Amino acid sequence: MSSATGWKPLIFAAAMMLSLASSALAEEGTPSLNEVLAERLEEQEVALRAFYAARDGRPAWQEAATVAALATALRTLDGDGLTPQDYRPDMLVAAHRQALDEQSPPAARARFDLQASQTLLMALRHLQRGKVDPYRIDPGWEVPIEAPPLDLAAISQAVDARRVEQAFASARPSAPPYERLRSSLSRYRHIARQGGWPMMPPRPQSLRPGDRHDDVRLLRERLAILGELEVMAAHVAGEPASGTPDPRRYDETLVAAVERFQQRHLLEVDGIVGPRTRAALNVPVATRIDQIRVNLERARWLLHGLPDSFVLVDIAGYRIRYFRPDGEVWRSRIVVGRPYRRTPSLRSKITHLTINPTWTVPPTILREDVLPRVRRNLGYLWQQDLMVLSPSGRRLDPRDVDWWRPGNVILRQRAGPQNALGRVVLRFPNDHLVYLHDTPAQALFDREQRAFSSGCIRVQGVLELAQHLFDDTGTDARVSTLVASGRTRNIHLERPVPVILHYWTVHPDEGGQLVFRPDIYQRDAALLEALDGPLAR
Repeated sequence: MSSATGWKPLIFAAAMMLSLASSALAEEGTPSLNEVLAERLEEQEVALRAFYAARDGRPAWQEAATVAALATALRTLDGDGLTPQDYRPDMLVAAHRQALDEQSPPAARARFDLQASQTLLMALRHLQRGKVDPYRIDPGWEVPIEAPPLDLAAISQAVDARRVEQAFASARPSAPPYERLRSSLSRYRHIARQGGWPMMPPRPQSLRPGDRHDDVRLLRERLAILGELEVMAAHVAGEPASGTPDPRRYDETLVAAVERFQQRHLLEVDGIVGPRTRAALNVPVATRIDQIRVNLERARWLLHGLPDSFVLVDIAGYRIRYFRPDGEVWRSRIVVGRPYRRTPSLRSKITHLTINPTWTVPPTILREDVLPRVRRNLGYLWQQDLMVLSPSGRRLDPRDVDWWRPGNVILRQRAGPQNALGRVVLRFPNDHLVYLHDTPAQALFDREQRAFSSGCIRVQGVLELAQHLFDDTGTDARVSTLVASGRTRNIHLERPVPVILHYWTVHPDEGGQLVFRPDIYQRDAALLEALDGPLAR
């Protein structure tokens, strides 16, 4: 018998003895995987402990196929505008191989299981509540994120069934606008993979209906990429054939497509391709993708826990919607704060309405707007029907006030049709002292971009909205009768109505088409930087 052959039985016997000794040691003193998990969970965050409690303490990630399902699901997060590599799916698979090596002790397996579960819960949290804490980038943020608790039992079952994407789907906002943003993100990324869209050359002259110009070909191609296929249907490349419309002519079909583009970008809808329309056409597809990603994050902040009936103020879209209890939606236009007097994002409840309000000029407006005008012309006070009051409310003669050092005087505008607040104010508690109100400046509602106020929100047709609020809350009041009385009165609603003021620079319209709005408050850049920044682990 050769020496090599003779050693084989001895090696096998030694291995068997070592195996038996290891088993005995495990039985006597080495803790099991479940015991190590239980011990380490005591010092983990509440969410992680709750996840394992839903599993009765069982490990989740000991099978390679289960880990692969998690890694696959993490790679799909780009569809939500998140960055899959933030969650390190490839490293997760490699770490699993190492942790489950035959020589790995229970402590290493437990450590990996906890790390994988932390990654799962982080992804779920980001899908449900957003990756970025809004308070980090907006110190004035006042909208609590009211996402419901995660169903950890269902998530645990999805993990065991290796359907992690199903768990992700349960965490996403279920509101239709979120899914429309996701599908639009996929579409715009497809456009980017195809090379994007052509840029319109900068020109001093505008393209007008009926013009013939080489730029019209580019305009057709640009709009066709966005889905306006009818603008190409009757045209061929090169010179127009006999009886074929001239592709260089800015015809009625193309004008209609441009008007739709203008409407979806809050431009003046006139069918003329002037500097602003040309600039909007030339925004690169990569920039539009980033805009969609930013607004998906905003949707994760907001589109959970919405009540059945509430008022939604879309600041950047200059729109207001009231979702009524009967399912109807009341819509109108609004005027919002100028860029240097921003309308805040907040969540509150409309508690009462002021009919025939007076208007006390706020300190900032008094200092920056009114006092300079009064110093130039004292008659401004009479023109605007402004009373001058002492801090105690005593009426003062404007001619007795030193308007260069006026002290703590109060300026108050009487109630009436020309009052800055109009005939009705909808009030809700907030630290910014903003509210919804009527306005005598109705012409501003005709503008497409309407950032003209000092922070409060002017509402077109607010008297109709007020009556809806009375009717829907069981408040026995008629707006028309109250206004006609001329009396200043506060009418409290029988039930407060939730109101949300939020900022979207991209949002689907009623038909599902994306509307891109100017970033009037320059908020997108900071959010994009935070969204692409490192994870706060």
